[in-house]
Amino acid sequence: MAFWPSIVVATPAHSGVGATLTYRSELSLAPGALVRVPLGSREVLGVVWDCPDAPPEGLTEARTKAVAGVLEGLPALNGCWRQLVKFSAQYYQRSLGEVALAALPPQLRELDSTQLARRLRRRAKAAAGVPPTAPEALQGHDLSAEQAGALQALAAATAPVLLYGATGSGKTEVYLRATQAVLETAAPENEAPTQVLVMVPEINLTPQLEARFRERFEPAFGIGSVVCLHSGMTPAQRLTSWLAAHTGSARIVLGTRMAVFASLPGLRLIVVDEEHDPSYKSQEGARYSARDLAVYRAKVESEALANAPHPSPLPPSGEGERPRCQVLLGSATPSLESWHAADQGRYLRLEMPGRIGGGALPRLRLVDMNHQPKGAVLAPPLVAAMGERIARGEQCLVLLNRRGYAPVLACHDCGWKSGCPHCSAYRVFHKLDRTLRCHHCGFTERVPRACPDCGNLDIAPVGRGTEQIEEQLAGLLADVKRPDGSPARVARMDADSTRLKGSLEVQLAALHSGEVDVLVGTQMIAKGHDFRRITLVAGINADSALFASDYRAPERLFALLMQAAGRAGRDAAQSGASEMWIQTWYPQHPLFVTLKKHDYPAFAAEQLTEREQAGMPPYGFQALLRADARTQQAAQAFLNIAAEQAAGLPHRDDITLYPAVPLTIQRVANVERAQMLVETDSRGALQRFLSAWQPVLHACRSAPEAKGLVRWAVDVDPLSI
Repeated sequence: MAFWPSIVVATPAHSGVGATLTYRSELSLAPGALVRVPLGSREVLGVVWDCPDAPPEGLTEARTKAVAGVLEGLPALNGCWRQLVKFSAQYYQRSLGEVALAALPPQLRELDSTQLARRLRRRAKAAAGVPPTAPEALQGHDLSAEQAGALQALAAATAPVLLYGATGSGKTEVYLRATQAVLETAAPENEAPTQVLVMVPEINLTPQLEARFRERFEPAFGIGSVVCLHSGMTPAQRLTSWLAAHTGSARIVLGTRMAVFASLPGLRLIVVDEEHDPSYKSQEGARYSARDLAVYRAKVESEALANAPHPSPLPPSGEGERPRCQVLLGSATPSLESWHAADQGRYLRLEMPGRIGGGALPRLRLVDMNHQPKGAVLAPPLVAAMGERIARGEQCLVLLNRRGYAPVLACHDCGWKSGCPHCSAYRVFHKLDRTLRCHHCGFTERVPRACPDCGNLDIAPVGRGTEQIEEQLAGLLADVKRPDGSPARVARMDADSTRLKGSLEVQLAALHSGEVDVLVGTQMIAKGHDFRRITLVAGINADSALFASDYRAPERLFALLMQAAGRAGRDAAQSGASEMWIQTWYPQHPLFVTLKKHDYPAFAAEQLTEREQAGMPPYGFQALLRADARTQQAAQAFLNIAAEQAAGLPHRDDITLYPAVPLTIQRVANVERAQMLVETDSRGALQRFLSAWQPVLHACRSAPEAKGLVRWAVDVDPLSI
């Protein structure tokens, strides 16, 4: 008997290939099974979506290809995972295959049945030595009253939970205890062991959190019970972690946004740390929000568990009842979308305003640069304060969200600047290796000896980056001595200094051990780290975001500065003397007024009022249609034709289509970029319009005016416009 499985393969959204392809099989294949199938001249990995015993109408055996093989020994991807992928593809306007296959580890797509069987045998042999579960081995710190209250409320919560806790309030311990409660809950018979997904916004936060989770849970649940999933891992490491999660041997998965698609058959809790961070929104491929998908996934998992035939240790899940899979969003500066959801009652907001040990939040000091010496990069009072801290054996942190030595190299005689020949952006001057690097396309050249246009030897850096601040601080603090009499040490942490494998861990270890007195870095040093000896944090060049055209800029700046301030005074014994210095030309700006009081609720209320008046998210809903082409004319022509052809589509009268415009950086790697904003006050109307628009966009691609179009994409709920 023949079967006709519908199989999902990797196809981009603009390819025009259907959601699934029909193949022929002699065996009945379970939905979610992984198979290898022919596609053109290649053999690719596919996911079985359905397996009827009759072919679709009009399809004959001669017109179908047979399934090449099944990846045996691997459990099928369950219905919750498939529902998550299906929803993501529909909501973010991508093809089903593009989302499904991108969610699987790259190396899995290359393995055949024999190679996979070898991997599984190796895993089984390694897991044989894992000790049996012993939850009594778990030990945690004593809980504060706020932490205990938050955990009690979480256990009874009937909605997604937003944990609004000050920096240093002990949110991580809440995550650990919530995880412990889930893992200690025995799963019903025939169900996978309970599992927890913990998400962080960036890879550099993973090592510290990973160490805490391993220290807490591996003694009880064995080596391999905690695994990581992020893009910094090798393909082999990602496959190993994915297999551990998929088979249930990994009880805790720590990862970045990609981990939201991990196959976790026993998922009972999703933790999203620093939920406000824009890194959770993908900027390529399927432009999904991992935070939003985490909330949706918890809902799907809860509904599936509620409908399962076996008894469950949790009470029934329904309207107003406890979900069987909970989602916990944590942040000291929640996103305005999450804050608004809590105001509306869709999320339960739990507050932990106090720091562990009763320590105080750092005092904010605004340095008015109008009153500092002309040309001063670092205010003399700030440098003096740093010297005093170093002399007492304390540490300082300097935040400048711009890497390199200077943003541009310029000739003041003829006006030449270090522009990138492939992008409409400047190449950044890196002094350490004497290069000019484009941070958009990667094009790198040695610094010229003289101006390429006029031959002037006096070409100079304009602006400042972390390399320059590191150099200047080393000079300004040259005479400052540590308590042992040794000179002060200044270090830098950014994407350049942590490029090599293991360099991030080395730098963090040096800071924790006290070898470094002043750490200069970009936003990567401002999030999540628990630096116990830092008592002074300085933010320089913070004004650049105050008057940006992006309506989200104030929210991002407030979050960054408040998160950075939270790195100071995390040791309760030193918290009273901790400070955050901000150099600004606008000390009276309302953002700094609320920041000085650490008053995020007031800032959020002010911003939400402005957003409501302007009809911006979360009160309005947006999407961007982006086009990349060989010329700007072709890119905009495609967008304009698409807008014209949208007439008559469902909900067109409810949608505002703005004119096509170039992106801020309109050319990257010799590709011109343009975009069109789509806006409405109804999420449902936006979704129905975008779905109906898809075939129109496919047709517009072949228009003569759009010749030269490279690609197009829809970005739903964009974070930058």
